[in-house]
Amino acid sequence: MKGIADTGFLVAFANRNDAHHEWAVQLAERVTEPLLTCEAVLAEAGFHLQDIALVLEMLQEGLISLAFDCQDHLPQLRVLAKRYSDRKPDLADLCLIRMSELYPQYSVITVDRADFRVYRRNKREAIPLICPPER
Repeated sequence: MKGIADTGFLVAFANRNDAHHEWAVQLAERVTEPLLTCEAVLAEAGFHLQDIALVLEMLQEGLISLAFDCQDHLPQLRVLAKRYSDRKPDLADLCLIRMSELYPQYSVITVDRADFRVYRRNKREAIPLICPPER
């Protein structure tokens, strides 16, 4: 399985007490190559887990791989920030929207169904998502 990892997935995978932990572990077992992500997601995950070493271990072990440089995509990120200003997106969300444009065959793996159902890649296309089952 290929995908783009959001913060919530990484936190759920690493935190046994997270409501979506079992879902994240089962999904990670199906990963066939590192999930793509960005540094903003790593920073958020480290903050939420209060353990940046654990996040770096996910990189080292090959669960995730960095595949985005904000500097290379500043004009597009600024456009996305303006377009979604009413939702107050964080940098990680903007990077993932842009990554979805760059890797259209990859789904975004997230627990943030509400925002990612609103966000669009290439202005009008729904972003394919992999989310935990709704309760």
